[in-house]
Amino acid sequence: MADGQERTEQPTGKRLQDARQKGNVARSMEVNSAIGFLAGLGLIYVTGHMLFGKLFWFYHTVFSGGYMVELTPNTIYQFVVNGLAIFGVGVAVFIFGIFLVGIAASVAQVGFLFTLYPIQPKFDKLNPFKGLKKLVFSTRTLEETIKNFIKLFVIVWIAYSSLMGYKDEFIPLQDKSIEQIASFMIRGAFSISLKIAVVFLFIAAADYAYQRYEYIKNLKMTKQEVKDESKQQEGNPQVKSKIRSMQIKMLMNRMMQAVPQADVVITNPTHYAVALKYEAGKMMAPRVVAKGQNLIALKIRQIAEENDVPIVEDPPLARALYSSVDINQEIPETFFQAVAEVLAYVYKMKKRAV
Repeated sequence: MADGQERTEQPTGKRLQDARQKGNVARSMEVNSAIGFLAGLGLIYVTGHMLFGKLFWFYHTVFSGGYMVELTPNTIYQFVVNGLAIFGVGVAVFIFGIFLVGIAASVAQVGFLFTLYPIQPKFDKLNPFKGLKKLVFSTRTLEETIKNFIKLFVIVWIAYSSLMGYKDEFIPLQDKSIEQIASFMIRGAFSISLKIAVVFLFIAAADYAYQRYEYIKNLKMTKQEVKDESKQQEGNPQVKSKIRSMQIKMLMNRMMQAVPQADVVITNPTHYAVALKYEAGKMMAPRVVAKGQNLIALKIRQIAEENDVPIVEDPPLARALYSSVDINQEIPETFFQAVAEVLAYVYKMKKRAV
């Protein structure tokens, strides 16, 4: 890939959001499978005793008193309905619980997300050769194959090692009752399944981390893409510069229009100029209506001279006001004394002129 086009930049927030809106999120189906499997074991452990108890009661009711019951279509119908009801309730609780856990596992990975984008028709996906190539030769297919082999190996290894641990208990089972044999088989199956579920959780965690890594890797951007997105988000720098220039020009025009109404212009005398205005009863303190340095300061002086606005040279005060007070802002208390002396001098000079 040409220099400058390598995807070396982390995806921006907008790119991640756009991908999310299209249903492209980091998600591992192994997490759903592992948590669902573990939840299924939990449901069997919690509800299994009750379900088997009801089934045993139904079995005992049917067969222990079967010789006393006349087998008619109605009695057979009642037996079937009762049996299916008991079994159906248990299965419904199990399926509904797994369904809720599956939803919770998905939400935990990607949050709440609803989008119709993935199911929108895409004609390029109708190409059978492209689909076959993706199915047979893709890296994704190889990854899934390796992962399934690992899971199969784990299941076989755990089952074999667990059964070998129970081998000394197999022979004594021939002297046990049917209930004891069933209890032993259920305990063994549950123990093996629990071990498999725990290992699957570790596999799911590793798979999620890998899926997250691949997700970020596939969304990485080139430097040019980052720049283009920045332009789209914030606007073209040239356009922004032009707008800013126009805003400064408008601000300058308003500032220059305020100079003729100023009470005094304090200068450096040539490098800085600050125009002040004070209206007793309307303002708490004198206000800076215009300020500038160098050429702008010269322009303020020219407008002040043309409109007979008094100009007072006070370099320290001019520099301090220029650096400390913004336009249309009243001067802080630290300048009250110095500005009051200037304004008193100006008012005194105006009285003499009259």
